[in-house]
Amino acid sequence: MNMNMNMNMNMNQKKMIISLLCGIIILCFPLYSQEQTNEEKLLEAMHSISSHSLFDYVKELCSEKYGGRLTGTAGYDAAAQWVASLLKKWEIQPAGDNRTYFQFFPNPYTRVLESGELVLHIPLKKNVFMEKHYQYETEFFPGSTSDSGEVKAEVVYVGYGTTAPELNYDDYKGLDVKGKIVLMEREVPVSPSKEPEVFKKWRPYSFHQYKVKNVNAHGAAGMLYNYHIVNPNCLFIKDFILTYVGKTVVNDIFLGTGKTHQEVVEKIKKKRKPQSFKTKKIVSIQNATEHHPEGKGCNVIGYIEGSDPELKKEVIMIGGHLDHLGCNHKMMPGANDNASGVAVMLGIAEAIHKSGLKPRRSIIFNFFGAEEQGVKGSEYYLQHPFVPNKNIIGFINMDSVGRGTKLRALAGENYPELWKYIDDANKKYIHREVTPTHFHNLARPRLDAARFMWAGVPTISFSARGAKPLPYATYHTTKDNPDIITPEIMEDLAQLLFVAVLKMAEY
Repeated sequence: MNMNMNMNMNMNQKKMIISLLCGIIILCFPLYSQEQTNEEKLLEAMHSISSHSLFDYVKELCSEKYGGRLTGTAGYDAAAQWVASLLKKWEIQPAGDNRTYFQFFPNPYTRVLESGELVLHIPLKKNVFMEKHYQYETEFFPGSTSDSGEVKAEVVYVGYGTTAPELNYDDYKGLDVKGKIVLMEREVPVSPSKEPEVFKKWRPYSFHQYKVKNVNAHGAAGMLYNYHIVNPNCLFIKDFILTYVGKTVVNDIFLGTGKTHQEVVEKIKKKRKPQSFKTKKIVSIQNATEHHPEGKGCNVIGYIEGSDPELKKEVIMIGGHLDHLGCNHKMMPGANDNASGVAVMLGIAEAIHKSGLKPRRSIIFNFFGAEEQGVKGSEYYLQHPFVPNKNIIGFINMDSVGRGTKLRALAGENYPELWKYIDDANKKYIHREVTPTHFHNLARPRLDAARFMWAGVPTISFSARGAKPLPYATYHTTKDNPDIITPEIMEDLAQLLFVAVLKMAEY
């Protein structure tokens, strides 16, 4: 009997132990299962990001109905409405003015109506000239901020167009350029990377707006800018005629002067002394434009509120500029710059919606306007933020991410804590070559990322590289169209940032 009782007690103890273990397993299993489910949701949504969909977004933004997306135009407004409609569809909340997706700001703009004309008048004998007509796009572009009109005059070379008494430098010293056409270099004769401290003194003179304002103050009637792209980031001045030119035009103007363009520029950089001179070449410029001082632009802003009462105050921002160059006079599609960046942003937004995951921190999507007109949209946002700028713990910017086989993470080395999320996600899921670099951010702002870095926001800006060279220029020309895009690089970047951003936001 005692033996039976011991056996029963042992059996009861075993049952209790088994029951206890089962209870522990049952209690723990939902947590383990939930963790796995979130990872599965993450992976499923990540793989839903398709190069085909992203490429369709690029093609949509490059279509005629958006007219090149110059901020202020009806085409840009239509593109902004389209982006907002997708954010609404994916249940991303508006974060613009008056509970809309749009944050408006003043933005004068200029439309180029015709291809313009640029002619070099070559003397054959007294009062007899031969005319050389230059070709639109391959040799020149009408200035995107030029006034309408025509000017014919001698060309005066004025180096970098700088008047800086504190630097004992004046490209106009001893020259009378009243009524003349000046030929000018872009930037300044000092490198921000090689001589950063010296460059800081020259920096104010590197802006396009300064150069045009200064040449106008000296009485010139027109300007040939040695900057062979379409560029609306400049200043409109009434009755001032501006045209952008390339090597052919510059070399023709120097021909027969006893100087070469390359030697003169190198001498300016080496000696830091002006080398301005009258070229005795006669040129005529004719442009047809339409200026809109009343213009206004907008950023398109969407918001995903974090699920944690405290952490939701911290924000990860994903950004890229929606705008491009409009028409000059032909449409500039802006496929790589920056329909590609917008497409990646849309891919990330859609994937977050599909995943059903609830990030603890908040996420903002900011599609900037007027980046091409002086990085004005991001500048305005930082002055009128949806959340305090100090609450942005990381800003991920994308600009020209659609062409190439490799990715560059500008300022990745500046912000190692932010970069680690991206690097970890790449090593675990994507395995694409992504190179972090240092960004000194001394020059005039060319990226929305530069504005945010100046505001003290940890920022990394992505671009693509490594594409096979093309026989024609695509940056700020009519050739930046969907044909040059590498959809696979956009897919990899969108998947990479989808994972990295959710990891940052602690989904």
